[in-house]
Order: sequence, then structure tokens, then C-alpha cells
Amino acid sequence: MHRQIVDFALARRECLSRVRTGRTSLASVCDADTYLVRAAKFHGKQTDEVCPICRKEQVTLVSWIFGEHLGRMHGSARSVAEIQELDATAREFTVHVVEVCRTCRWNYLVQSYVAGLPGGVARRRRRVAE
Repeated sequence: MHRQIVDFALARRECLSRVRTGRTSLASVCDADTYLVRAAKFHGKQTDEVCPICRKEQVTLVSWIFGEHLGRMHGSARSVAEIQELDATAREFTVHVVEVCRTCRWNYLVQSYVAGLPGGVARRRRRVAE
């Protein structure tokens, strides 16, 4: 169950407008590092949306998870299936969804949300009769 959803569509549209009018350089928006591009290949979800910069391929959505209770998984890219599993079993964590073009290296944070078991909710333990 996703909570506290933040959609960055308006900011993305403004960024693309700045690129098209020359107020922002292509180099500053097509700067995905190698790890992000690799994560798009192995953990990403292909979309039908064509890259708004190069228009050569569809963008891929990569989901990154962050949470102090995730251990080694904190700060890593995960598939949709892995996030769904964590949503049902792990304590609260944040997901950042980034769109990536593997051709021109365009990348933009398109959404963030909170998933997992709410922080204040703890599973009740049964009391043993004394």
C-alpha cells in the first residue's frame, strides 16, 4: 500500500521546457551514472513512453529503496516484485522512482512514496498465561 505519494510531473515538465528553450544544457540532464543505467537494464520496468530528449527508445523506470531497517538493501534498485514483497513484510521504507533512457542517459525522479508496514504498527505478541 503506497502512502505519501509525491508526483514530480510538473517539475519534470518545467525541466524539459528549460532544455527545449536552451536555458538548461543537455549535459546537465543526460548525466545518469553507469550504476543507474545498469540498474535500468537489470531491475527496471520498460515503459511505452519514448525518451523526451533523444526520442530513440522508451524510458525505463527504476525503483530505489531507502530505509534504516532495510540493512544492505538500503539505497539499492529493486524490481516491482521485490518491492511488493517488502511492502508486505518490511518496516516502513521510501521508494524513489527514476525514469532513465539508456541511450542518452536522461534521468529524472518522477515519483516517491512510502511503503512497508507503518512505523507505529507492531505485530502483537500473544501473552502466555502464567
